[in-house]
Amino acid sequence: MAGSLACLCIGAVAGCGTGNNASSANAAGTGSKPASTATGGNKGQLVLYSAQGYDAAVAKAFQAATGIQVKLVNNSTGTIVAKMEAEKSNPHWDVAWFDGASTMQALDNQGMLLQNWTPDDVSNYDTLGQSLIPADKSYYPGGVTAAAAIGVNTKLVPAADYPTHWSDLLKPYWKNAIAMNDPAISGPTFPFVAGMMQLKGTNGAEQYFTNLKKNGLHVFPTNGVTLKALLKGQVKAIMIQDSAMISAKAKGEPIQIVYPSGGVFTLPDVLSIDKNAPDMANAKKFIEFVLSPAGQKVMLNPKNGGGDSYFNPVIQGETPNPARQQSGINWVRVNDIKAANNEASIQQWFHDNITQ
Repeated sequence: MAGSLACLCIGAVAGCGTGNNASSANAAGTGSKPASTATGGNKGQLVLYSAQGYDAAVAKAFQAATGIQVKLVNNSTGTIVAKMEAEKSNPHWDVAWFDGASTMQALDNQGMLLQNWTPDDVSNYDTLGQSLIPADKSYYPGGVTAAAAIGVNTKLVPAADYPTHWSDLLKPYWKNAIAMNDPAISGPTFPFVAGMMQLKGTNGAEQYFTNLKKNGLHVFPTNGVTLKALLKGQVKAIMIQDSAMISAKAKGEPIQIVYPSGGVFTLPDVLSIDKNAPDMANAKKFIEFVLSPAGQKVMLNPKNGGGDSYFNPVIQGETPNPARQQSGINWVRVNDIKAANNEASIQQWFHDNITQ
């Protein structure tokens, strides 16, 4: 989710301001926060750094269920990650939540995340969910979307010209009419770029994106900006996270979503705990709540999460919104460890050769 840095107060959290950047920064914590030692009616608090559309609703439901107060700092994934890294030696957060296991893996590689902890309700996961848990158990998936699919404006593109392969966007028909997000800012986009390098090989993927640029590729910051460009007719096709397009289509926007036959990449939303979390016990309770039927119910309601609610659950017994396409999709799982190890070089190459 994109937007200015916002601290949302879920319940009466002292010192949490809204309105201007100064109060938001102060509320998020500019100094270290002592671990909660509250007893009785005061169950302590939790600081949540998140880039999810449904995070405020989940935080509110969690507080109602547990009595634990939540400070929510919401921003785009890139800004959240930068904030986490800046606080590496003096963390102000307990739980981080955003899309992109490879990005979370990169934080794990820096030794920032709690490892080898298992939620009490881990058995709630289905087979796909279990497969997305890293070996060191440093983060857990909450659901899955596609890192990118192709969306076309049906008012501008006849059905006969819909692309079916990623390579179709290199045709002259799409000259100056394609857009995607910046992987340095958009959480879903780095796994897409890393996935293409996995699918096509590094040289093949670099050539693909280079050829897209030669064909007039536009690079915008995040899903919302790129989607707006499609709907306003600035471009004819976009490559962004599928849930954002599903949400827009469900509202009646003229979008056709295409899952290229060559494969689309799984993008889990992931939750982690800082290894030095000020409120470790409450952080663990929050993740367990997200994995529970109660937490999933909140997440799956588009009234709470907008486009982010159009995900595929990885919790047994939960079903996705019927607006999601369920068949005919060639899913490719990104090697998150390899993507994380190569993140700096991939981001640098994309910035130097595509974004600029």
